[in-house]
Amino acid sequence: MGRDTATRDALAARLARYDRLVEVGVGRRPDVAAALAAAGKSVTATDVYDRPVPDGVRFVRDDVVARSEREDPGERYRVDAVYALNLPPELHRPTRRVARAAGADFLFTTLGHDEPTVPVRREAVGRETLFVALDGRSGNRRRR
Repeated sequence: MGRDTATRDALAARLARYDRLVEVGVGRRPDVAAALAAAGKSVTATDVYDRPVPDGVRFVRDDVVARSEREDPGERYRVDAVYALNLPPELHRPTRRVARAAGADFLFTTLGHDEPTVPVRREAVGRETLFVALDGRSGNRRRR
């Protein structure tokens, strides 16, 4: 299911509250990462497969499940927010663990029919529901 331009712009505007971000599982749709980079944000995209990304977006091949098993997720995750778009349920907990270990907020969308497997606050953003993880560290920061 593709994102329309208005939804992409709405997601990018919401995520632009953060200065440094990592998109987990960028896949073949780097449109939100590109919009964030165009807005002057520092964006790193990750995926288990090598993926082309637009100018201004850094790419790192990484497995968030393996990364979640480490006590320290590493320098690339020392950001303000970790986000994922169309994140399958089996990756909700590992991605939250990575974000928590890094002290970052965790925000994500699902494929539409999946429910979050972590505690969240729901936000309507364009035609999407953005889930903001709630767990003491993520989702509770004050942002611009």
